[in-house]
Amino acid sequence: MNLLKKCCSCFRKKTDGVPPTSTSHQLSDPTTGFKGQPRLPTFAVPKRYDIQLKPDLAACKFEGIVSIVVDIVAETRFIVLNAAAQLHINSDSVHFSDPNSNKVFEKPKVGKVEADEILVLEFSETLPKGMGVLTIGFEGVLNDKMKGFYISTYDHNGEKKNMAVTQFEPAYARQCFPCWDEPSFKAKFNITLLDVPSELVTLSNMPVDEEELNGNLKTVYYQESPVMSTYLVAVVIGLFDYVEDYTPDGIKVRVYSQVGKANQGKFALHVALQTLGFYKDYFQMPYSLPKLDMVAIPDFAAGAMENYGLVTYREKDLLFDDHHSAAANKQRVATVVAHELAPQWFGNLVTMEWWTDLWLKEGFATWMSYMAKDKLFPEWKIWTQFFDHESSEGLRLDGLAESHPIEVEVNHASEINEIYDTISYKKGASIIQMLKGYVGGPHFQNSLATYIKRHAWSNARTNDLWAVLKEECNEPTIDKIMNSWTKQEGYPVLSVKMKNQTLEIKQSRFLYAGYRDRRQWIIPITCCCDDYDSLISLLMEKKSETYDIKDLLSNITDPARSWIKLNVEQIGFFRVKYDDGLAAKLRYAIEHKCLSVTDRLGILDDSFALCMALEMSLTSLLTFMAAYREELEHTVLSNLIKVI
Repeated sequence: MNLLKKCCSCFRKKTDGVPPTSTSHQLSDPTTGFKGQPRLPTFAVPKRYDIQLKPDLAACKFEGIVSIVVDIVAETRFIVLNAAAQLHINSDSVHFSDPNSNKVFEKPKVGKVEADEILVLEFSETLPKGMGVLTIGFEGVLNDKMKGFYISTYDHNGEKKNMAVTQFEPAYARQCFPCWDEPSFKAKFNITLLDVPSELVTLSNMPVDEEELNGNLKTVYYQESPVMSTYLVAVVIGLFDYVEDYTPDGIKVRVYSQVGKANQGKFALHVALQTLGFYKDYFQMPYSLPKLDMVAIPDFAAGAMENYGLVTYREKDLLFDDHHSAAANKQRVATVVAHELAPQWFGNLVTMEWWTDLWLKEGFATWMSYMAKDKLFPEWKIWTQFFDHESSEGLRLDGLAESHPIEVEVNHASEINEIYDTISYKKGASIIQMLKGYVGGPHFQNSLATYIKRHAWSNARTNDLWAVLKEECNEPTIDKIMNSWTKQEGYPVLSVKMKNQTLEIKQSRFLYAGYRDRRQWIIPITCCCDDYDSLISLLMEKKSETYDIKDLLSNITDPARSWIKLNVEQIGFFRVKYDDGLAAKLRYAIEHKCLSVTDRLGILDDSFALCMALEMSLTSLLTFMAAYREELEHTVLSNLIKVI
């Protein structure tokens, strides 16, 4: 086995996994053995980046130099990191300095595995263990692909202008500078922008530390960041107006927009200030940076991106015009702002170790945005919208045979974008809501606060969250319960019938295709009878179970018309199929407005899905729909129209 192949067999091990080195052994191709590897090796770990970028907005190109403080944790001649194929490396500039001996290791063999975006540096001598500084010069193109370091265009006084923007999530920082472009390699960042036209606004994650003017050009130095992942690094350069305000803690918050549109940022500014305060209280930890900038970008691929301290948005998702924008736009802005600020804690401060756990930030960001909106705008009845926009959509797509688990194995950076989907966002948010309902709101909140404190400035996996919940909630089976929801695709449909004073419930996987498999879930179930004061909670652990509910039925005054509703307020991520007798009583409850808006909506959603899956006849569906003939709630009516 040659040296590099032996190295690759130990990729993800620490000091005991770094292969032996030989100063006499040389390879003609330094990339041999590194091709097709899913993750970077860990025998060299970045601690701090000093990045100097010199962008040329007119020529749409940039050049730069990066000096990276690297901890060599085992003797090796190789440093392996990420660099995209389109990033040109100046091989003559590459060197490694040992501060202890003042020795400089120069002119390594430089190789690229372009398909895997890996840069391999092979030095002629063994690098000493401990801290050293790796320096690399590079050049690149400001592309028009809305990823990496790219150009966005806008009009200013009738003239077309360029702005430079970064979008590094999930793995595009490597298009801008050589780096360890994986979320587990957290480091500090010192960013400098060189020779930028002095009239332009320049933004990065941290506040400006110093600015030097040289004629009509300027060099801008930013304060050092706390440790963070490369995908959160950000730079924006262009002409902007802004509105600003401060939180009670003194955090400066600004909303940047194109010149002349500053007033359209006032609503987003208000939402951001209130949301930062809410998240501080909920997570029991203050926002961790000295400023927060939010910028409206004309050309932006995603809805928004939660870069640490510098959040970027599509214009329509940040700006709101009181005179011309619709009310739906106002809710959209509030949703997106609240969504992007949640990862400042649950994503940026505590970061997933690898993209398999993407849902830890995106599912929680989706769910937390509703928590914030409910606090700021209670008149919006936001939890009905949560079921309509998140849970219902998640149920629809997860009912397809082609779905995937929330925790899906990501084997290569090229696969990451495939999991930015409804399952990670909407199903992830929905099972969080279900979990909160199971353990209780206060226990859940305290658990999240403990999780953040325990893993702040570091990385975590899904199991780390379950471990905290087990401790804080005294629920030793939380991981077993939740693994049934995150590690397998799909969800159950519960078939329910009443016999004497017992409920008989069977679970099977819901699929629109109609066939079933052997999968099962551990299901937290809520149930009420005749009113919402009689709520009980059940935990279904088998394929079929029987529950004695005589206590629940003891207060019934009219047995002929009493109704039973499972999955109260649609808090669980499953569907319910009632037998004919229970269904008839629910129709009565719907007709007489005994059920909440969310429950009326949920029954309609389940009924339509069951009909589509051939689990309910069209006649039964139409009979159910007749119970809504006097419905007045917009959300329910709009879904009735969709069914029709």
